[in-house]
Amino acid sequence: MSNDPQFSHLDDAGNAHMVDVTGKNATARRAVARCTVQMKPETAAAIANKGVPKGDVIAAARIAGIMAAKRTSDMIPLCHPLQIGAVRIDFEVGESCVAIEAQVDTVDRTGVEMEALHACSVAALTIYDMCKSADKAMAIEGLALWEKTGGKSGPFTRANAT
Repeated sequence: MSNDPQFSHLDDAGNAHMVDVTGKNATARRAVARCTVQMKPETAAAIANKGVPKGDVIAAARIAGIMAAKRTSDMIPLCHPLQIGAVRIDFEVGESCVAIEAQVDTVDRTGVEMEALHACSVAALTIYDMCKSADKAMAIEGLALWEKTGGKSGPFTRANAT
């Protein structure tokens, strides 16, 4: 048995292709992604107190993340368009950061990992955009898949990954 990774978006000749999922059964699937936007304490305080001149940063980032999940296949070339059942974007404003978690659910033939990652990253970029005039040194860190359920490969949790 080989230890080579299996790249499903490459054919036998090494050419990129969209994976054929037409023969798969639709099943319930969920993915959770997380990242953090690091920032100055005064920027985090302004976000928490809704004192950013551009408006409610968390509300705008939540809408942007939801929209991103729904449009993932428009941005990621080999990603299948999916019927998204639910998107939840949660934020925790800390002393010098905003932690973001995106959860995406579907009943479909392929997973929603990319939708959750895309939602999380666009929510983070929206925070950066709305606060960049005051804090250009912000950094988006740790974008990763934390959990996925459903599908042939089975469940995944980052805490159990080796």
